[in-house]
Amino acid sequence: MDYFNYKDNELYAEDIKVTDLVERYGSPLYVYSKATLVRHLKAFEDALVGKKHLVCYAVKANSSLSILNIIAKSGCGFDVVSKGELMRVIAAGGSADKAIFSGVGKREDEIEFALTHKILCLDIESESEMYKVEEVAARLGVVAPVALRVNPNVDAKTHPSISTGLKKNKFGIAFEEAQRLYEYIKNSPNLEARGIACHIGSQMTSGGPIIEATDKLIALYHDLAAQGIVVKHIDIGGGLGVTYNDETPPSPNEYMAAVIQRLKDIDVEIICEPGRAMVANAGILVTKVLYLKSNSERNFCIVDGSMSDLIRPALYNSWMNIIPAFKRPVSDALEGSDQHGNKLYDVVGPICESDDYLGKERHLNVREGDILVVRGAGAYGSTMSSNYNSRPLCAEILVEGARAFVIRERQQEEDMWANERIITDYEEEFEE
Repeated sequence: MDYFNYKDNELYAEDIKVTDLVERYGSPLYVYSKATLVRHLKAFEDALVGKKHLVCYAVKANSSLSILNIIAKSGCGFDVVSKGELMRVIAAGGSADKAIFSGVGKREDEIEFALTHKILCLDIESESEMYKVEEVAARLGVVAPVALRVNPNVDAKTHPSISTGLKKNKFGIAFEEAQRLYEYIKNSPNLEARGIACHIGSQMTSGGPIIEATDKLIALYHDLAAQGIVVKHIDIGGGLGVTYNDETPPSPNEYMAAVIQRLKDIDVEIICEPGRAMVANAGILVTKVLYLKSNSERNFCIVDGSMSDLIRPALYNSWMNIIPAFKRPVSDALEGSDQHGNKLYDVVGPICESDDYLGKERHLNVREGDILVVRGAGAYGSTMSSNYNSRPLCAEILVEGARAFVIRERQQEEDMWANERIITDYEEEFEE
């Protein structure tokens, strides 16, 4: 079921008109559907029923405290890549003992924080990092639960910027080095081999790559067992894609079925790390049309949302569906429109960059002052937003039925420089 749908040509977020939300909270505006999020959470849990498992939501996709709180209450765990993300999980009601700590560049203070809070597992991404974790654990007098994130050299067949499982990528430990390092972990008094992990990429629209990677993890599991090293979990990572345009990714059930089949005779817990697939289509970015502009080459629909609010189109050349909050009839079309009442527009923002756009060559029937909606913006939208051009971060709203809740206030301009200083006497400052 789609919880963002039209009724009498008005787009609703669950039971509230999107235009009413803009009138109440302004624009640009992120809006999330709780019902959609809960449905996606349940889809992953249902896909793994009958097999020992832990769904660890990838916090980097959307780190809103309210989103994390809903996920924590569902019983899911978390995949974090920084101390800040782990602190967010804890602040939102989650716990470190259900969290996996990934990432290639963990600082010593981050490792210490994770171990102090009894992290479920640290995913090790280099030999040097393994030694650093061992050192910190020894200083704290604890045994660090670890898994090697191995790089299986599997092509996820996705955008190069979000492919992580090839040898040319910075992520993971070379497969051929894994057994030697697990042997070291086995003999260390301050390390425990808790699992095996991998993550090969994001926005995967086929189950083939994850099956290929899983087969390699199973082979490694048996090789380790022969060495007397029996791990408790196999972490297959995340990366299941979503439909932005015409993609046809498998459902969580289809995605996991072959993995479960391969692991059915092995007594391990399956850990998966969905992010985008949980939250992308649970969120929209709402933006107002400021101006319509044409030249000899293009028609431009200039909106108040920008790459500082949603950078995916500019950064990855990502296609995201843009629809009107109110569908104008064909009879109410501008001169020069096609038979459907549409004109071809580039939907662009106010940032001083030519690549500041939300979508190019879109067929729209719009007027200045209309509201447009970017679908699929729940993942890698708010979390990648910035204050570029000194633009405040926009507000975020969670909708539950006919109720709307502000989960992040709109940032005020003064907030952007609250932590900055103006030095008035440079000589005195340098003398100190």
